Amino acid sequence: MSEAAAVPVGASPDLLPLFVWLSPAYPVGAFAYSHGLEWAVEQQDIRDLASLTRWVDDLLRHGGPFADAALLAHAWRAVGEADEARLVEVLELSAAFAPSRERQMETLNQGDAFLAATRVSWPAPALERVAALWDGRVAYPAAVGVAAAAHGLPLAATLAAFLNAVAANLISAAVRLVPLGQTDGNRALAAATLTVREVAPLAAQVPLDDLGGAALKSDIASMRHETQYTRLFRS
Repeated sequence: MSEAAAVPVGASPDLLPLFVWLSPAYPVGAFAYSHGLEWAVEQQDIRDLASLTRWVDDLLRHGGPFADAALLAHAWRAVGEADEARLVEVLELSAAFAPSRERQMETLNQGDAFLAATRVSWPAPALERVAALWDGRVAYPAAVGVAAAAHGLPLAATLAAFLNAVAANLISAAVRLVPLGQTDGNRALAAATLTVREVAPLAAQVPLDDLGGAALKSDIASMRHETQYTRLFRS
């Protein structure tokens, strides 16, 4: 399935499902995770608007969120093309592609919760086919990609919405942890939106064999968070 085939020619795609699935109201528990950001705040790597903006920008360009967006794109295409072998490959890789125990817990817990909620509230044959093909846990980006393809949502909009939601969750965590005011939080989110516009099309083009990341400080923060003395977040 191409992006053009997802909706009738000349029609605007109905993006309301994305607004629902990637909103704070959807039961994926995103508010419980900080992606290692809690350790970065304790170490003063994130201490104000400027440092938060840089941290989120690096993640969107070079870190876990960028790799997740690439995995989402591959899951979307595998479902759209009915390539079941390719889909299983993406599901396997996305479940394993985490640099720490907490980051893996984060993506698998959110992915399982997302699929469970979506299968009940937004049923589609492709979602049930995935359940029949794969008896393992499903990482969050793969779950979103599968659901978007199952409902004919365009890849470009799905990638942008997914990355924007990830950035918004990180910024929300920082607003509470640093702490920052709501105005600075909105400024950080506005800056992240500009980055999302740049990186979403790039993530859609990354081959699985080239998947990787370079946000090493964030990866280390997620490992350090496991033994952090006082924690508000699960990751």
